[in-house]
Amino acid sequence: MKGFAMLGIGKTGWIEKPEPEIGPLDALVKPIALAPCSSDVHTVWEGAIGDRKDMILGHEATGEVVKVGELVKELKPGDRVLVPAITPDWSSLEAQAGYPMHSSGMLAGWKFSNFKDGVFGELFHVNDADANLALIPEGVDPVLATMLSDMVPTGFHGVELADVQFGDEVLVIGIGPVGLMAVAGANLRGASRIYAVGTRPNSVEAAKFYGATDIISYKEGSISEQILELTKGQGVDRVIIAGGNVDTFEEAVKALKPGGRIGNINYLDGGDYIKIPRVEWGVGMGHKAIVGGLTPGGRLRMEKLAKLVSTGKLDLSKLITHRFEGFEHVEEALMLMKDKPRDLIKPVVVVAEDLMEK
Repeated sequence: MKGFAMLGIGKTGWIEKPEPEIGPLDALVKPIALAPCSSDVHTVWEGAIGDRKDMILGHEATGEVVKVGELVKELKPGDRVLVPAITPDWSSLEAQAGYPMHSSGMLAGWKFSNFKDGVFGELFHVNDADANLALIPEGVDPVLATMLSDMVPTGFHGVELADVQFGDEVLVIGIGPVGLMAVAGANLRGASRIYAVGTRPNSVEAAKFYGATDIISYKEGSISEQILELTKGQGVDRVIIAGGNVDTFEEAVKALKPGGRIGNINYLDGGDYIKIPRVEWGVGMGHKAIVGGLTPGGRLRMEKLAKLVSTGKLDLSKLITHRFEGFEHVEEALMLMKDKPRDLIKPVVVVAEDLMEK
């Protein structure tokens, strides 16, 4: 089969590989629609998880089941499915402890384009198929549903990590697609005021659509100073970090109230240490909690998030700004994520012929 792969750090290209083999609990899936991610960029061009050789990229897709193992009960060939970016081993001790995303090791629930070939192939393997794949609900567009692989669950996990409560004032740093979903999730959780940090016109418009009440431009000075001015020196109850770098934590801590909580969902691709300002952290005693996490993955989460879409609670249409048709456009779409033109939020590649615009 054909796939678009990381050949080594800084190198990508099309390769041929054997069709994946499946075990008794697994499924073989062909893509319906695909979406490249900033994580693919970090992986290839920053080498953020180390060197990978001839590894097919991609972890965002919807797909059609081609084959299932003999112990798979809930799925059959022809089913159209949501494919989570994180596919844990659900029988692992880590999953039983409540951390499926770290099954068999830290971050090891993230298998696609990390520990095994990803979804940018003509076929891809899914472990624990009954526990990881969810049927696409009737009425949900399989193309838009690619956003349920990673953008929605990761953005919402930032809200969970920050523990947003009714009436909280929330700062979301970074309003790419994940940050936009953090805005949407905070809004659904009952945040009163949502400060969204970003400058790209499309993202700013989308952030307001998803519930942002205030837009903060990092180009106009310190984020924390702007927040403290807007909140009359009080700061915010919660911060969700969905962009930036290791230095962003300094601004987040400064903007946070004592007793507040920071949820980080940003993939840090450089730097050895995170900067935490000593005084603003209460010299270590300010009850300013910092939690970073990888979204859990799994069928149940996919089904619940898909219900938000099917019932009209969550509109994914604002996320996709660039649409390609045909598997051969995967490389072009990935390069958009690398180059990030100002009108970009998220590209998608439609593979299934019946969903291509005539």
